[in-house]
Amino acid sequence: MNRGSRRGHRPSTQSSSKPRFWGRHAVTAALANPERKVRKVWGTREVIGALELPPVVPITYAEAADLARLVPGDAPHQGIVIEVDPLEEIWLGDLLEQGAGDRRPLLVLDHVTDPHNVGAILRSAAAFDALGIITQDRHAPPESGTLAKSASGALEIVPWVRVVNLARALDEIGEAGFWRIGLAGEAKGTLAQVMGDTRPALVLGAEGEGMRHNTAQHCDELARLPISPRMESLNVSNAAAVALYAAAAR
Repeated sequence: MNRGSRRGHRPSTQSSSKPRFWGRHAVTAALANPERKVRKVWGTREVIGALELPPVVPITYAEAADLARLVPGDAPHQGIVIEVDPLEEIWLGDLLEQGAGDRRPLLVLDHVTDPHNVGAILRSAAAFDALGIITQDRHAPPESGTLAKSASGALEIVPWVRVVNLARALDEIGEAGFWRIGLAGEAKGTLAQVMGDTRPALVLGAEGEGMRHNTAQHCDELARLPISPRMESLNVSNAAAVALYAAAAR
């Protein structure tokens, strides 16, 4: 059997250029990740002197003003910038096998494309010990400095699977024993009522549009967060954090 068709292979859509990360949390997490290849380091003498750097990585000492030219706009580089290779691809089937018998939740993101949101969701996923996140390959941001900074190190520790077809991935997730719960404001039941004692895969859609109809059809149930009627909805990263807390608090 073709392993890619069975396991929901994560195809690479990274550009040919290598991403640059900045900020101490993102950089120290990347340096501590044995799966991450760091190619270059730029930093102030003070910051580099406080880090444990692999001896084979080229280091360039630079002033803060020079570092600012290596990152977008007013990005807070905190005196350190690195160039890295994207992480190796992850197969959905491998992640599901790794979590067999594990009650940790999965997060599934449908067309969530803002790197700040995805980074914040990774951070919450790490904080609440989620098994991993699943996104579509073409409708999610690539690894980038902005995403890594928002994730505050979580990009290096939370498995992130990219799939070609989210509906087929949801089928595979269901077959692995997860209860697929789509978060939707119009749902009758709350997340706590719907989740019960299941092994949840929490499905969240993009801000504004929400989950696509086809994605909702591949969920077992829809649920809403019990927020005040004075607010129509939450930011998707906030909603993910609340949902993960609810799963952890059962």
